[in-house]
Amino acid sequence: MAASDQLLVVIDPVARRTDGESVRIAKDVLSAGAATKVCLPEGPEEFARALIRRGARRPVVIGDDGTLLRAVSLLHRRRELAACALSFVPVGGALSLSRSLGVPMGTVAAARAVLDGAERRLDLLVDDSDGVVLGALRIPSLPSRPSAPVPVGAPGEEAGARPWLRTCQSLVRTLASRPSRLASAPVTGPSRLRIEVDGVCVVDLDQPVETVSVTPGGSGTGAEIEVRAVSVGAGSSPLRLLGHKVTVSGADFRYGADSVVSGPVRTRTWTVRESAWGLTLPAAP
Repeated sequence: MAASDQLLVVIDPVARRTDGESVRIAKDVLSAGAATKVCLPEGPEEFARALIRRGARRPVVIGDDGTLLRAVSLLHRRRELAACALSFVPVGGALSLSRSLGVPMGTVAAARAVLDGAERRLDLLVDDSDGVVLGALRIPSLPSRPSAPVPVGAPGEEAGARPWLRTCQSLVRTLASRPSRLASAPVTGPSRLRIEVDGVCVVDLDQPVETVSVTPGGSGTGAEIEVRAVSVGAGSSPLRLLGHKVTVSGADFRYGADSVVSGPVRTRTWTVRESAWGLTLPAAP
């Protein structure tokens, strides 16, 4: 890495709180190998402001998968991805996306890759609402678990509680006795969806499907699409295709993009942008 290369290190606040030691190690390794400016944003607005004002410095983001997705989404909306290679040091609990992209999981190894690695151009899925998918798209999304009710107080506490607290406790019990919409929602099952790949219908509404997954490919191949349809044959195989544009429509459905659940929507189109963004990864041996 050239001595003149300057880094802007933007550290997610959650990473600082949950694993301050890994953050410190990453800063030490980066500072020892390059001129660095460290930014400690306290929220999304400050995070965005730091990236926007990076100037000629190369941005390095420290955090979890959500941090990386937030950085790519911001640069995509500003149409700056083509001219900006991101570097990333994973710190946090949700790191499956980073791992799938080839980012080293060890703090020291990831920081060394920032200093000595090479930019790799990666494909991106962009939907018709300008959302992005880095790793994988799943339709329908996995159902969410309803949260367990939080106890209001310990047994025997209500008798000596203050009047306003008794009122709150009574209200909570009243609400808890009502059936929850989330709890009564049916379990996610087969969906009636129309799926078009590059303008050709591959599954229509008369064929229920269990899942649809779309993953950005590479080397100009487009996206990898897998459709698991409901079939009476136990040994039926999923439908696998390659394509550059995928449109899904039908009844209201939710979708999970890089583990972020969106929707419900009735139609959505995802288009592959080849080599749309750059990520610094370990150099090939």
